[in-house]
Amino acid sequence: MTIAPFAAGTAAADLNTQRLVAMKTSLGTLSNQIGSGRTAETYGGLGSGRTQSLSAHAQISALDGYIAAAGTGSTRVALASASVQQIATLGSSAWNSLVSARTGTGTTARSTLQQDAAGQLGGALDALNQSTGGQYILGGRVTDRAPVESAARILDGDPASGLDGVRTLITERQSADLGTGTPKTGRLDLSGAGASVSLSESQSPGVRANFGFTLASAVSSNPAGLSVALQPGAPATATLSFATQPRDGDIVRVTVQNPDGSQGFVDLTARIAGSGGDDTFTIGADGAASAQNLTTALAGKTVIGIQSANPPGASAALSGGTPASATVTVGAGLQAGDSVQITVGLRDGTSKTLSLKAAADNTTAGTFAIGASPADTAANLRAALATALDATAKTDLAASSATRAASDFFAGSSSPGLSPRRVATDAAGTTTGYVADPSGRTLIWYKGDDTSADPRQTATVPVSGNRTVAIGVQANESAFRGTLSGLAVLATTPFDDTDTDGTRFEAYSGRVQTLLKPGDGQPSVQGIASELSLASAQIDTQTSQNKATKAVLQKTLDGVESVSTEEAAAKLLTLQTQLQASYQATSMLSKLTLTSYL
Repeated sequence: MTIAPFAAGTAAADLNTQRLVAMKTSLGTLSNQIGSGRTAETYGGLGSGRTQSLSAHAQISALDGYIAAAGTGSTRVALASASVQQIATLGSSAWNSLVSARTGTGTTARSTLQQDAAGQLGGALDALNQSTGGQYILGGRVTDRAPVESAARILDGDPASGLDGVRTLITERQSADLGTGTPKTGRLDLSGAGASVSLSESQSPGVRANFGFTLASAVSSNPAGLSVALQPGAPATATLSFATQPRDGDIVRVTVQNPDGSQGFVDLTARIAGSGGDDTFTIGADGAASAQNLTTALAGKTVIGIQSANPPGASAALSGGTPASATVTVGAGLQAGDSVQITVGLRDGTSKTLSLKAAADNTTAGTFAIGASPADTAANLRAALATALDATAKTDLAASSATRAASDFFAGSSSPGLSPRRVATDAAGTTTGYVADPSGRTLIWYKGDDTSADPRQTATVPVSGNRTVAIGVQANESAFRGTLSGLAVLATTPFDDTDTDGTRFEAYSGRVQTLLKPGDGQPSVQGIASELSLASAQIDTQTSQNKATKAVLQKTLDGVESVSTEEAAAKLLTLQTQLQASYQATSMLSKLTLTSYL
């Protein structure tokens, strides 16, 4: 280390030089601040404010991400809402058309319903295929393909692939419900012997549980003239089995009969022991044990059918039970005006009462002629009952069958074993029940995601650090299926231009209107629209809050990173004056000599 020699005045000179350099540096800093408007070009230059700056930048960056995501989400919600509103409008239009045709005096409105419904069905399907940025938004998590098929394929299927559409399913179900004989008795057996007329449900448990009319009650206004003996029925017992052991995740669809006589589905998933939950059954040691566990999971429900993929090949053998029956015997006390009311139930939970009145002749609808003997009268009663059953089968039963078949079609899923129900027949072509594995026979109309229990959760928008808004929609939601089912029934059902078709039209109209506009408490298209509207409002509210927060942070950041150009300019002028004076003083001192001083 070398120690520089001491010279008088060196310390003062060094100090003066440092002061000049510092002032020059400050001058450069102020010039840069005036030019850029920033306090410093690096975080280090901010001094103690750098921590506050870094934190504010991080928060603003996160808020920018939430605001951008909200913008994309708002666009998606807006398009989804427009699609849902379009479906609601089309369904409402069809509903209003039915009301007009039911209350109008002419039948012209009826004749155009089929064509109008076909167009409305196509419009609803187009709305469900809405997309944005190359992504389909009504298919849940599946966004790379259109979620629903075209109207033509839904109605008529894909003949080249051997896949049937809803039109075939309706025809098939109506044939199974009405029966093949003439007159149509809705699968009830009508017979007579002597002075008695008997009516009973089918002896086949599979037919009795699934097709045609059920016999609910029979009442006579004069037991002395028309005595009635009613034998209530008892449901058959379903024995469940599997062809092979179910695997974890296998789904079975069980058809159950509701207390009102309607039918519903229960979908249960096989799970290994210890991992069960709602709508599951435990896989046992073998197929028999698994079937027993499935039976236990269905305790309290009246099982009338089951379907699944194969494997596991679920089946339900119906046995036992008794068919309901009623016998009406004509007595000597029969008088004109005496009547018998027979109530038959339908598979959609509705019922129809057939009232037959004794008369001198049978020229009036709903009457039967009093014959020369009780046996003759019973024969007339039997013929009148057959006519009444035939008329009801071709109207109410056919309408019920059509709406149920359409609902089954749209309840079909691409998940293994959940294809739409199909009617099973024996070698002679006689209906026996439903096919245990209907896969590969029917067009699957929905191709989107159907694995989520909550369709809204299939797409979410992060709007803050701890909050997301659910905006997903699935085209196979029950509310959409109801509207599509109603439109499909109308699109496949022609109505005559004569008033004689009024009874059949009334039967269809009432049931289709229920599909198009569900009752209170039932899922509806308007309900989905309301949920999307609420989601949109939540996104907008949070976005406004994010923008306000960003503005506050930006103001704080400006206080740390930005400078006032006026203040910096004033400092710069002051510093320039000081620096110039220092330079002059230094220059004068550097020229000072002893001679000059003296």
